[in-house]
Amino acid sequence: MSRSTALSPRPRAAGASTPFPLVYGLLRTPVRAALGRWFDLRVEGLEHLPATGPYLVAANHHNYLDGVVLAAALPRAIAFLVMPRVWRATPLHPWLHRHLGSIPLRLERPDVGALRRALRALEAGRVVGIFPEGPFSVRGRLERGLPGVGLLAARAGVPVVPAGIQGTYQALVGRRGYIPRRHPLAVHFGPPRRFAVEGYGRRVRSSITQRIMDDIAALLP
Repeated sequence: MSRSTALSPRPRAAGASTPFPLVYGLLRTPVRAALGRWFDLRVEGLEHLPATGPYLVAANHHNYLDGVVLAAALPRAIAFLVMPRVWRATPLHPWLHRHLGSIPLRLERPDVGALRRALRALEAGRVVGIFPEGPFSVRGRLERGLPGVGLLAARAGVPVVPAGIQGTYQALVGRRGYIPRRHPLAVHFGPPRRFAVEGYGRRVRSSITQRIMDDIAALLP
């Protein structure tokens, strides 16, 4: 089984230890400004982010706005694990995701290639973002987590930071053309947790996944 340990919060937010990819850096400032002006974006818990080194961010997932919010909120570049329909949402998206440093992920079966790419990104000192629910939640509530996040957390051995995102579901539910309505958005980062494991079997993956989902749930209303 797995044991988890809540890490002590840092007295300050994490600083950038790896450079932003060019496209990421160009888009981040105007996107942050737009989210703050039009959606009153509120960010809490930045003091919980590790000051240096790699870590995972695990968040709830309603729609594409979740990735935008996390990328704008974090002080470091984040490499997202991205499912196919998001990777190929438009003809421009594959190019965009490659230049943002995203990691393509297949959900229909265990994706060993995606796991390896995520581990390489973490070994290089990067921040990796994952939405454990997999597909978007269409009911506006936290769904069951898939075991891939437990396996990645166990194999990587890095801190896992839970993130609770609020407002993205309300901003896009019932909207056509994926243009969000004005609605307050917020993201709350919780204390990171590192998992010590003995093996990577199903019970271990399930236990870690549930602990991560519980940490995310604790950050939501």
